[in-house]
Amino acid sequence: MSYAETNCLCGCVKITAESINPNFTVCHCQSCRTWGGAPFFAVKCGTQVKIEGENKVKMYKSSSWASRGFCTECGTHLFYKFKETGEYNMPVGLFPQLDSLKMDMQYFSDMRPSYYCFANETKEMTTEEIMAYFADKT
Repeated sequence: MSYAETNCLCGCVKITAESINPNFTVCHCQSCRTWGGAPFFAVKCGTQVKIEGENKVKMYKSSSWASRGFCTECGTHLFYKFKETGEYNMPVGLFPQLDSLKMDMQYFSDMRPSYYCFANETKEMTTEEIMAYFADKT
């Protein structure tokens, strides 16, 4: 899947993603659930992302390996950006025109609360597996 444009709720921030992976991920970590009030459904957008209105984007370093960006006017969650690679993961909901998406992976699966579950069969990574993966990257 390629090229998609979107914007935040108020329109101050416009985003163009040159390449969007049709396999989206879900993160169940406490940080993601606190940030959005639910698990984070994310599409991988790589590094070819253009952001207009950067003066309205606030970055928050949420871990040693990534930061989160949001619009300072309307609060729209815009992205999760990896420090080492510069790759963006963006909320699936920012791109309503995308179709044929498939849930591919669930991160921090051992942190998923008991009050929800998904019927989709996906790959899963636990906290231990994720920490081991990022240990070499921080």
